[in-house]
Amino acid sequence: MNKKEKVILAYSGGLDTSIIIPWLKENYDYEVIAVAGDVGQGEELSPLKEKAIKTGASKIYIEDLSEEFVKDFIFPTLKAGAIYEGKYLLGTSIARPCIAKKLVEIAEKEGAVAICHGATGKGNDQVRFELTIKALAPHLKIIAPWRIWNIKSREDAIDYAQARNIPIPVTKKDNYSRDRNLWHLSHEGSDLENPWNEPQYDKLLKLITPPEEAPDKPTYVEIYFEQGIPKKINGKEYNPVELVKELNKIGGENGIGITDIVENRLVGMKSRGIYETPGGTILYTAHRELEYLTLDRQTLHYKEMIASKFAELVYDGNWYTPLREALSAFVDSTQKTVTGTVRLKLYKGNCIPAGSKSDYSLYNEEIATFGKDEIYNQKDAEGFINLFGLPLKVRAMMMEKYK
Repeated sequence: MNKKEKVILAYSGGLDTSIIIPWLKENYDYEVIAVAGDVGQGEELSPLKEKAIKTGASKIYIEDLSEEFVKDFIFPTLKAGAIYEGKYLLGTSIARPCIAKKLVEIAEKEGAVAICHGATGKGNDQVRFELTIKALAPHLKIIAPWRIWNIKSREDAIDYAQARNIPIPVTKKDNYSRDRNLWHLSHEGSDLENPWNEPQYDKLLKLITPPEEAPDKPTYVEIYFEQGIPKKINGKEYNPVELVKELNKIGGENGIGITDIVENRLVGMKSRGIYETPGGTILYTAHRELEYLTLDRQTLHYKEMIASKFAELVYDGNWYTPLREALSAFVDSTQKTVTGTVRLKLYKGNCIPAGSKSDYSLYNEEIATFGKDEIYNQKDAEGFINLFGLPLKVRAMMMEKYK
């Protein structure tokens, strides 16, 4: 008897992937192997092994990717200062290539012929998963059920699951689409689809205390960076995963890191999402303050342009591309002097700079002072302005001739 060909399923145990296992069994003659990448979902992963097998998978891999996720994806994006459309800290975007890389590795190990994912045909994740698979394993077939099956909505998916007695983590009353990892927690769908609706933060938030309920006294936190990488909190050294977890706790308690954005999806539509990124917000703020202190003007300004492009590449799923790798090489070069400590004041949702110091500081009090100094001759400014403004003066003289 011939062995069945194998398909690797990116498995989260959520609504979509819960129904994909039986759907694959009903529509393809494949052996289904589920793979769950642990990028910090927490308790969500505990019931997956039993659930995947019960719903028809032959086996399940639950892979701890937390350290790789932080070191190889979060920190490079943080160092780049990449923020999509000025608000989104790319929590879902940077997790997808990390997970997809593991899917490819297990597909190769198992000799699978295909990889299946549960991303919808309206979203960005389908692109992120598939671009990574194409970049790392172009020979593998890709199956995307949301682009094939007759299920058209989350309500349809719930009905499909209930008809087959498949336990699912949502109901038609609590119908938010959520994605959680070490870096953030996203919320989409339901009442959030109308951008006029104010989010019901007291019911919605899972990581962050609503700012109104945060402590009435500010919390001070000091972050130490070494070449752009955060190493210590309040003088205590942490490994990458524990550092993010600790800052999530501190930030969450103080209402830090809520983002409400109507963003432009790659596939052409706008979508509204609420993102909780407490630790990430603290780290981005601190890292930026340290760069203000340690980067020269030209490098800082050029890096701002790089940050925008880097964010777009990550958002669009272009992690494993020559351009992203080249931009990361540029960023790494800029970070050689981004070493020092930043102090922040956290208060009811506000993340306020409260001091920074570095052995590589380019701030020179003797030059910047409003008092008398021996280095900067203010008379020199006249010649500089004359030369800097010469094109404007020449143009104005020409315009006067033809009045």
